[in-house]
Amino acid sequence: MSTEIFKWLTMIELPIFAAILKWGLKHRKENEESLSLLKDSLQEFKLHVARNYVSNNYLKDVENRLTSHLLRIEKKLDETYRK
Repeated sequence: MSTEIFKWLTMIELPIFAAILKWGLKHRKENEESLSLLKDSLQEFKLHVARNYVSNNYLKDVENRLTSHLLRIEKKLDETYRK
């Protein structure tokens, strides 16, 4: 009986275990490489957006418009509070 178990282990279970381990390590390496490429692509996209979609002048314009709008709201609230 013990020879049958030993044969079973050496002929079937150990090669299967080795194949699964090899497969898992291969996919882990591929996933790490994919993650690295994904991070690089994201960084490039962020840089592209920063260069092409947002300028300092635009941000200053938005800031000025928001500030003036908030000041008008504040003025109206003050007038309403005084009445």
